Amino acid sequence: MGGDSYRNMVKNGNIFFYTKTIKNAKLSKLYSKNGKTGKETLVFDPETLGKNTQITSFSVDPKGEKMAILFSKSGSEICELRILDLTTKKLIADVIEPIWSEFGFEFTLDSKALLYTKMSTNDPNSDNLLKDMKAMLHEIGTSTDKDIVLASREQYPELNILPEQFAGIYFSDDYKYIILRISSTKSENPVFYAPYSSIKDKKISWKQIMKPSDGITEFHIADDRLFFLTHKNAPNYKIGVTDLKKPDFENAKFIVPESEKVIGSIHNSKNYLYYSLTDGISQDKYQISIKNHDVKKLPLPDGMNGSSSLNPRESDQILCYNYGWLTTYIIYEYNPNEGVASKSKNFDVTGSYPDYKKLYEVKEIEIKSHDGVMVPLSIIYPKNIKMDGSNPAYITGYGGYASSHKPNFSNRLTVLLEQGVVVAVANVRGGGEKGESWHQAGMKATKPKTWKDFIACSEYLINQKYTSSSKLIGNGVSMGGVLIGRAITERPDLFAVAIAEVGMTNTLRVETTANGPNQIPEIGTITDKEDAKHLIEMDAQSKVKKGVKYPAVIVRVGMNDSRVVPWMPGKFAAVLQNNSASGKPVLLYANYDNGHFTSDLDVVMREYADIYAFALWQVGHQKFQPAK
Repeated sequence: MGGDSYRNMVKNGNIFFYTKTIKNAKLSKLYSKNGKTGKETLVFDPETLGKNTQITSFSVDPKGEKMAILFSKSGSEICELRILDLTTKKLIADVIEPIWSEFGFEFTLDSKALLYTKMSTNDPNSDNLLKDMKAMLHEIGTSTDKDIVLASREQYPELNILPEQFAGIYFSDDYKYIILRISSTKSENPVFYAPYSSIKDKKISWKQIMKPSDGITEFHIADDRLFFLTHKNAPNYKIGVTDLKKPDFENAKFIVPESEKVIGSIHNSKNYLYYSLTDGISQDKYQISIKNHDVKKLPLPDGMNGSSSLNPRESDQILCYNYGWLTTYIIYEYNPNEGVASKSKNFDVTGSYPDYKKLYEVKEIEIKSHDGVMVPLSIIYPKNIKMDGSNPAYITGYGGYASSHKPNFSNRLTVLLEQGVVVAVANVRGGGEKGESWHQAGMKATKPKTWKDFIACSEYLINQKYTSSSKLIGNGVSMGGVLIGRAITERPDLFAVAIAEVGMTNTLRVETTANGPNQIPEIGTITDKEDAKHLIEMDAQSKVKKGVKYPAVIVRVGMNDSRVVPWMPGKFAAVLQNNSASGKPVLLYANYDNGHFTSDLDVVMREYADIYAFALWQVGHQKFQPAK
């Protein structure tokens, strides 16, 4: 039903570059489009490098002559970086690896070299997989053995980089500075800078401009001014500006003060800063003039509005995205100098979807949790629903890293709606829906509030007769493994089915995995006595008891997953199989084409068709019963 889908849209001069998945295709390919003539050209098909090769991200050099492309194999997040000559459409010989899928990379101003972050090993089973990474400079056309270390724990001990922290590196938009961000699962990171010219120094003299205690999650440097988004003394966030060379965050000028709504993010174009303001149900976009700090609301339709810049070094042109639970997203092009947002002709995502607003209802409410705190709950259901408890229902949640689950159209959720399933999203504590205080209310010692909120939301669906416990499907993904794992071990009677996808279900052993130390800021460390108590409480695997009647469970695992290692959810499935007294099936769904996720739509659709068919079979949906 959907149309083509686009990602990673950027613009260099008059040329757009993007990855596009054509309707009914399984993988995205890299394209360009002439902004004047509208002519589209296939730039690169990733499967010319082998089956199931996927494009993770790319960066175009300032001259528009070369492109650095990060490639993944079968959903693995251990990637390799190649350089494409845009004139010949051929890859040059340089192969830079290993690089983690989330890390950025970019060309120097003269297009002769690349900044990137290098992993210490490409062995997915190594304990050092995500440790001791280095910020590097690669001169194009030379061996990677000659790459220069710009920042690392070993060569720069004065930076106090922990083994599990990542040295992310990039240039300021004006190429005046090199920026070094020592990152982790925390958004509040130590940040350093140095003059662009120091890239040639034998050793860079990094100067620190912010520390985690400043509460800064995002920032932008322009004309030696530092614009920043912080939650310090402002749980819903505020935006300030200070001097880059002598930052004073306490006495900074605050352009956008804290309000009842949450400032979700900031990004910039050449002359403007953009921020989102959300109440969790809708999200508006605003622009700030970098020059005089004037603030203006963008003229976009009601709903959830996101945005991204096409090329902040060159122009003020941005793309805006409008979407909701029942409305497919629409891309708008906007230039603050014109003040008009128009539907994009360059990125048409129009599909042949039904008018879901005529068929389904959305209810945005807050329900009382176990301790009296009101928790946001989104419920999407057929308009002709009978409120008698007979409907199958699917509820999902996350609750981690201050990540917010905002209204967003999803083919996966509409598939369930079309089968008469009530769909609910619980915005539990640990997420960022109500700002940083909401995040901190569901981490480490307070983590139980995450699954208790989820239980309360599930009970509401049953008490209001949207569904019943014999029809309720619970879901959690990744960090949501804590949520769904502890929900069914604390209240096994509440759910008919549990779907645990690549889930963190064994928090006691997380720290022994490559990605484990990164989780310490969020869940704590087993080496600390108090943290250990909380990790025990979060650990779903150890809470499974012999003889308890657990729901039917399907545990999804990606065999190329380096974030949540396959043995963790595998053990959870095994302990449930060996101890559940309900007689209901517990299946381990192992996908050998997946990592933690994949962009291969054939794999994704097959996977969810199987998982949802299992769940609907177990709740008695007539269409999904085995043939007799």
